Amino acid sequence: MPDYMVLLYAPEDEDRQEERFAEMPVWLEVTESLRKAGLLVANAPLHPVAAATTVRVRDGEVELTDGPFAVTKEVLAGYYVLRCADLDEALRHAARMPIARHGSVEVRPIMTTAEISAHGPEPAS
Repeated sequence: MPDYMVLLYAPEDEDRQEERFAEMPVWLEVTESLRKAGLLVANAPLHPVAAATTVRVRDGEVELTDGPFAVTKEVLAGYYVLRCADLDEALRHAARMPIARHGSVEVRPIMTTAEISAHGPEPAS
């Protein structure tokens, strides 16, 4: 079964923290149901975007920037890795995430080592 990265995006809004904490029982229920179904590979919340550091290497020089790669209204808040039969199953579970009601959930297949080898090196840009 393939693995899917489920990326959780939410507005970084301190005023809504209490509302989000009130959703904790739903998060625990969703997470436990995924664990019991044998679909959960990993999951974790992320620290606020203020804790992020972006790394770029340009012309052999390492550039470090405080904060995320892009400035957006929604920030990456956490993730799940699910092992599902197919994309449709991963999307059904992504729709169960409470964050989908006020943020967004991105689902992407994770490449296997065999797929990486089959594609060969990425072309230079």
